[in-house]
Amino acid sequence: MKKDFTNFDDIKLELKRLDLERQIAWEEMKALKGDVKEDLKPLNWVHTVINYTGKIGSLVFLKKLFK
Repeated sequence: MKKDFTNFDDIKLELKRLDLERQIAWEEMKALKGDVKEDLKPLNWVHTVINYTGKIGSLVFLKKLFK
């Protein structure tokens, strides 16, 4: 997509818009980094393992109960 500019003000405005878009994208990436960092904490993994163990244990218990 090639854009035709008629004067320098249009160019400056487009550069400013692109710079703002870049800054927004950078802030979104920083937020995602924080989310990933939080998700990879060991305490979150322990909580997930405990939940899955409970679900599997419940299924095994129900299976033995109905045999």
